Amino acid sequence: MTNIYQFEAELLDGKNKSFADYEGKVLLIVNTASKCGFTPQFAGLEKLYEKYKPQGLEVLGFPCNQFGGQDPGSNDQIGAFCQKNYGVTFPMFSKVDVKGPEAHAIFRYLTNNSKGILGSGIKWNFTKFLIGKDGTVLNRFAPTTKPEALEEEIEKALQQ
Repeated sequence: MTNIYQFEAELLDGKNKSFADYEGKVLLIVNTASKCGFTPQFAGLEKLYEKYKPQGLEVLGFPCNQFGGQDPGSNDQIGAFCQKNYGVTFPMFSKVDVKGPEAHAIFRYLTNNSKGILGSGIKWNFTKFLIGKDGTVLNRFAPTTKPEALEEEIEKALQQ
């Protein structure tokens, strides 16, 4: 696949969402967890979403329980946690695997089209992928990269 628009994924509410709906937008795709040391990044992700959504940014959260069992809850529990604790309004998807044989197709695409510091596999929660308006991977950011550090790259992607 040449871009992300051929994929679809299930939202927390169980409805399927086609990524073709995001065509022409800049995407920040993040594998998230509710009980991780990086969980406070939800607040920074929400700030980016609020600031740049009018210009065409979409932040997409994908809960994952593959790293230290840090997101064991149901989709309903995850959604309630994100809303109550961090005021998350950006789209959250159903819990997925992001590595291994059961990895969601979106994450297979993302990891095949970007490299991390230690290879292509996702090593922990809150790995971030910046997708350009053409649906291709522009950059990948480590879990330790705070959302606010992405502003310059997001602004550049929005102007392309």
